[in-house]
Amino acid sequence: MNHELGLRVLSQIMDWDDDEARKEFRWLSFMSRYKYDGYRDYLAGARFFESLATWLQQFSIKDREVAYKYLKDSLVYVGPAEMQRLIVSFFPEIVQRHLVNTVSRNLSIPEYKVWSSEKAIKKFDEQLRKTLFMGLSDGARIDVLRRVNAGVINNEQVVAATQIDTAKWESLIKDLRSDLKKITGQDNSDRFSRIYLIDDFTASGTSLLRFSEEENKYKGKLARFHDSLKNALQELKSNHGDILDDNWKLIVHHYIGTENARSAIGKRYAEVVEKKQNWFPSVEFTFGTIFPSTISLDITSGHPFVDLCKKYYDPSIEDRHSAECGDPSMTFGYGQCALPVVLEHNTPNNSLPLLWAETSGNSGYHAMRPLFRRRQRHNE
Repeated sequence: MNHELGLRVLSQIMDWDDDEARKEFRWLSFMSRYKYDGYRDYLAGARFFESLATWLQQFSIKDREVAYKYLKDSLVYVGPAEMQRLIVSFFPEIVQRHLVNTVSRNLSIPEYKVWSSEKAIKKFDEQLRKTLFMGLSDGARIDVLRRVNAGVINNEQVVAATQIDTAKWESLIKDLRSDLKKITGQDNSDRFSRIYLIDDFTASGTSLLRFSEEENKYKGKLARFHDSLKNALQELKSNHGDILDDNWKLIVHHYIGTENARSAIGKRYAEVVEKKQNWFPSVEFTFGTIFPSTISLDITSGHPFVDLCKKYYDPSIEDRHSAECGDPSMTFGYGQCALPVVLEHNTPNNSLPLLWAETSGNSGYHAMRPLFRRRQRHNE
């Protein structure tokens, strides 16, 4: 479908008059070129206009205006440019501040004097090299992180995953001690003092950390990292000694998070500590940007789009994973987060399913059609 034909089809679907059509076409043309056409999971040859036309046609005529208005007024689309800025700002705004603060405290000097002292700069370089960066998923964009910090972060201190074997840990600690010898001029048995776990987005925090009543244990990426690290430390100790400082710090960083996720993650890890399962000496949770709770669709507000979410919902999208948050219903997304959020590489399952779900409509339910097709991580 070419651009002009797409606009004419949309005009017919929405029953716009000429004035309204011209106004909406200007907005749609700009937004599709500037953002939406870049969505990675559009099929070959398809773009936003085609997806929008198909998406709108699943609604009755009276409901199409409600759907279109909500899309236009409320959709939060994070494109490549926004994500790139969040990755670029990670080092100067998070990592560098941590390192400067550490050097300042260790040398008992003000932070602003760190860059004016040769001794302090050398200590900064040491602290930086003793820092390890690990990706919690492919959303960490480790390849991009490496490129934007070329010459600052060493390739041997960046790892694409958190569950790595003993051989990889041995390689990391060997490279660390070799590089630190070049910085200090001395042989040493130095250890990592800081680990950053990096991911792109969290809306509910359950993929990072949650407690399974059924299994009576904590699950999630943070729990898996703890178990993997614990096993590696035990295996490495006899040959390499401790590979982490006694008071090493763990920082879990998400490029994007919601206010609800920030609160939930903090509370859940506090529960871990209360149960005397303090997995790490020091933990901090940081974010590149926080989406306020007000961006979510208020499912108790009587908003007309709430009715559409219920009316055009197919429960076949529910599975064993959707129940992990305690509520198996996906009417308003995983954990009932009701987010209007789309990331350029995929749409989170915490977002409203009307935006991303695709079903066949069996058992008399509505056949859902996606505006931004979601690439599922789990297959049932």
